[in-house]
Amino acid sequence: MQAFNTTNDQSKTSTFPAIADSFFSWLLVIGLIVGWWALSRNISDLVMPGPLTVGKSLAEMFVDPVFLDDILISTLRVIGSVIISVILGLILALIPARFPLARVIVHERIKPFLNSFPSVGWAILAVIWFGASDFSVMFVQVAILTPFCLVNLAEGLRELDQEILEMGRSFTRNRIRIFIKITIPMLLPYVIAAIRIAYGVCWKIALVSELFGAESGIGVIMLRAQTTANASMVFASCFAIVVIFMAGEKLIINPLAKLAEQK
Repeated sequence: MQAFNTTNDQSKTSTFPAIADSFFSWLLVIGLIVGWWALSRNISDLVMPGPLTVGKSLAEMFVDPVFLDDILISTLRVIGSVIISVILGLILALIPARFPLARVIVHERIKPFLNSFPSVGWAILAVIWFGASDFSVMFVQVAILTPFCLVNLAEGLRELDQEILEMGRSFTRNRIRIFIKITIPMLLPYVIAAIRIAYGVCWKIALVSELFGAESGIGVIMLRAQTTANASMVFASCFAIVVIFMAGEKLIINPLAKLAEQK
């Protein structure tokens, strides 16, 4: 009985901070919305539309089939770019691990180049090379995301438990089997971290890449809104990305992270 009471007390103790954190976080959000509403009352909707006006535009984006098509296209581009970037980052990280002579090429030439090259430069070059297309947008996103994935996965490979790998080699000399059965499971947390980082960064750069090199997508919605001085739709486009990002993180990335922990 005493053990049950102790467990119950611990459960209450751990639950209360979570409820308090949630309460204060929502209180902060409500306070920001109220402050936004108060500020917008004395400013034209062309400059600072109120939260109700932006809310209506945001709802319209998720109801109107034309806007839904643009949202779906942007989302698919982001998902595809993240997957390709993680694969390229993993390949680049594995090359020096397999061939030590390539370490200087990958980490002291390729990585600094990709890290420092301006994102706007990639966007302009993509339009010049490939024109306005889905490939141009994804090219820009992959070029920007790949170094983030490379850094994270290379660090993961350095942190792998070498004793476990050596134990695996004592059972089999098949490198592919060791990689699939041992290396990949140990590397999964770093893969998930790379996906999480790439997913967030990709949504940040999606608008830039679409403004330069796309004929559809959320970036194009924002461009049309800017052309017609529709500040409400500009705000709504930004909030749509926030909503989609949070949904993707809750529904896809967090379950993947839990699955990686079980592995």
